[in-house]
Amino acid sequence: MPGVGEAPPILDFSAFYSNDASAKQKLVDDVRNCCLHNGFFQITGHKVPFQLQQDIMTWNKKFFALSLEDKMTVNKDTTNTWNRGYELLRSQILEEGTLPELKEGFYIGDEIPPTHPYHVQKKLNSGPNMWPSPTILPSVHDFQHTALAYYASVTDLAKDILKVLALTLDLPESWFDEFATGAVATMRLLHYPSQPPDSPQKLTRGIGAHTDFGTITLLLQDRVAGLQVFDHAAEQWLDVTPTPGAFVVNLGNLMMRWSNDRYISNLHRVINVSGEERYSIPVFFSGNPDFVVECLPNCRREGEGAKYEPITVEKAVLGGYKDSYGRAERFKREAGEGVVGAGAKEVAVA
Repeated sequence: MPGVGEAPPILDFSAFYSNDASAKQKLVDDVRNCCLHNGFFQITGHKVPFQLQQDIMTWNKKFFALSLEDKMTVNKDTTNTWNRGYELLRSQILEEGTLPELKEGFYIGDEIPPTHPYHVQKKLNSGPNMWPSPTILPSVHDFQHTALAYYASVTDLAKDILKVLALTLDLPESWFDEFATGAVATMRLLHYPSQPPDSPQKLTRGIGAHTDFGTITLLLQDRVAGLQVFDHAAEQWLDVTPTPGAFVVNLGNLMMRWSNDRYISNLHRVINVSGEERYSIPVFFSGNPDFVVECLPNCRREGEGAKYEPITVEKAVLGGYKDSYGRAERFKREAGEGVVGAGAKEVAVA
């Protein structure tokens, strides 16, 4: 179990794929301890190829190197309503009382056609991806191929992690399979300019302190640090140092609801004061949008009822989006500046 004041440990996930029962049990025990302690751990020994990790990170940097004008051609707020494409700097406020966040993003999901039932029924984050045109990005087809291959590989890994989580909760390994069938997951390419030297340190965030809305998140970091996890026992923020090839894994609010607060969906944030550009790629695994999440029977202590009402995946995740984007919009209205003006201003500062 990670000690008080210690950053999330790095676990060798290859034990899950081995025939060594004792090594697999140790992995399960270690993951359980992390879930009880602060809801974060890192994994190596997974099946996502290192070269694929490097390739998608290279594309992450290439995309954000495009001009603001070119990125705006796939602006998610003007080209679609299903959360695909480019997101300007200062679009979210996840931590109440801070400034709009110093990050820009590019949303990617499962590549589905307009005729897909999820898109027709306007399900959570479901619709065709938005890609730059070949005139803007001549090698866009390679970008698409790399991004979708990476997305598929990481969502497969998420399903394997769910199998381990089932075992940590004394459930059959296949317990989450129905929930993971037809699952929605969202990948975000992220770019964090370094915070300007004159920015107010207590108000400026790459991402403000928050918990994730979905079930589990798998994060690929580049070489520049900035991610911090709150350790409640030590009452301090811990740096999560980037480790080549590793994924940072954390539980989201849905897993906390499922476990009746036995497991922790923990506060984390990004503060980039490195003087360098930071890049990362989280994949948020939400689950089947219609699946109803309710307290697991074996997570109720004696004499204790369920702390949360049953809720669908879609309703829970959309509630989180509404809160965080709503804060940013209110801030901009009060400050008297529009979305495009705010984004352009930050690009100039960076």
